[in-house]
Amino acid sequence: MKHLLNLLAAVALLIWGTHLVRTGILRVFGANLRQLIAHSVSNRFTAVLSGIGVTAVVQSSTATALIVSSFVGQGLVGLPAALAVMLGADVGTSVMAVVFSMDLSWLSPLFIFVGVVLFISRKDTAIGRVGRVLIGLGLMLLALRLITESTTVLTQSPTVRTLLGALTSDLLLEIFTGAVLAVVSYSSLATVLLTAALAGSGGIPADVALGLVLGANLGSGLLAVLTTMKADVQTRQVPLGNLFFKIIGVVIMTPLTGLWLQHARPHVPDVATLVVLFHLAFNMVVGIVCIGLTGTVARAVQRLMPPQKAQAAGARPQHLDPSALATPSLAISCAAREALHQADVVESMLRGLHKVIRTDDLQLAEDLRKLDDEVDGLYSAIKYYMTKISREALDEREGRRWADIISFTINMEQIGDIIERVLIDIEDKKIKKGRQFSEAGMEEINELHARLIDNLRLAMSVFLNGSVRDAQKLLEEKARFRDLEHAYSATHLARLSDNTVQSIETSSLHIDLISELKRINSLLCSVAYPILESAGALAPSRLKTMVDKG
Repeated sequence: MKHLLNLLAAVALLIWGTHLVRTGILRVFGANLRQLIAHSVSNRFTAVLSGIGVTAVVQSSTATALIVSSFVGQGLVGLPAALAVMLGADVGTSVMAVVFSMDLSWLSPLFIFVGVVLFISRKDTAIGRVGRVLIGLGLMLLALRLITESTTVLTQSPTVRTLLGALTSDLLLEIFTGAVLAVVSYSSLATVLLTAALAGSGGIPADVALGLVLGANLGSGLLAVLTTMKADVQTRQVPLGNLFFKIIGVVIMTPLTGLWLQHARPHVPDVATLVVLFHLAFNMVVGIVCIGLTGTVARAVQRLMPPQKAQAAGARPQHLDPSALATPSLAISCAAREALHQADVVESMLRGLHKVIRTDDLQLAEDLRKLDDEVDGLYSAIKYYMTKISREALDEREGRRWADIISFTINMEQIGDIIERVLIDIEDKKIKKGRQFSEAGMEEINELHARLIDNLRLAMSVFLNGSVRDAQKLLEEKARFRDLEHAYSATHLARLSDNTVQSIETSSLHIDLISELKRINSLLCSVAYPILESAGALAPSRLKTMVDKG
């Protein structure tokens, strides 16, 4: 029982090490790897090479699939080129399996020691994240050695020997088991290395190991499909096409497993090496056979999953790239772009509000109120996306940016709600009752609205660039807007005392409207506070006011 637990612990350590390497590489070099893929898809052969290189570094064809899928979803890469990248990605991960099958156990303590020193001393920097990668590599090598040792001990047990002797090969069951292991461990590489280690130590027969390798390849294709199930159609096309390639490979290579054992075994006496070379041969055969089929498979996938019709701008999130989540700094940028998209929708509502006030257009008012649902939907999507960004992987500056994005999107959502309420009031108290603002009252509303549009644009600029000077200007605009609101309230009361009929009829609506515009302006100007506070440029009285309000 003890030796079985040791084996299970070693398997868990291998999976964890693979996870550390994959996430560490993506956090440090994720943006650069994405650029490499984007710039190398001009033809199928350079696409294949980029897939090999990126996946050899990341050690996960699934991670590469998510990156490429997001490119297709954003219309940056054609589906045939993306499928070519995936053919290279599968070769890349099999090359790494061959490398790890070599006796590199002497590197394990060195990688772990150097990795821990770098990670602890420079935790929130790129150097610290490189240390995390080295720790992962060291743990993978250590786990492979522990798997071999545990399996060797287990196979010396008479009970285990009896079970292995009675084991008959059922290829379909082996393929299914390998696929399940790849999905559960989130890594075909870990599954192949585990299989090779078990076969090399006599834990499983060589023919069973080859069946598991076939299943692991099939499982990696299935894993990418499962991971992107909730994405849009264009994003899901790449994993499905790659799964078709895997199925073709399994169909071709299944009858050849016996020939592989017969002809390759005399030249490769080490069973573990024999297994990983079969894995490499599988993916090279798939690449050679399918490189000319990328266009055909792409058309078949598009028939099964027709591309979605282009939706109106703002109909759904445009920048929340799921594959960027593995690179937190990049995911932060995606969320910031989506927050600006949300602000664009709010600007459309604000401009439309002014038109409704001037023209009494009920249909426009109804359309604008529907836009608030869109603003709410974008807020929910951004918030959910942000919660999936690993906070521990963010440095101090990125952590502040994370909080700023959340605060900005909350403010935009609240502004949308305010505009919706104002529209309802205008419909009920002005349009349906056929009332009009006085000429002087309308001029005041025009002035406040124009300033509000300018301040929205300034707030978006401050949010995007973090300019201290613009943030100070935004606070100055807040004070001016407040003074105007007080002045216009006083002049409205003066018109009431003069018994101006229009002012009397719209008095309640007018006062409420300029008050709500002031609230919107305050929400816009709040973008300036964190910028000025982090720069030490926030006046003590302002800071005290913020604390009191909190």
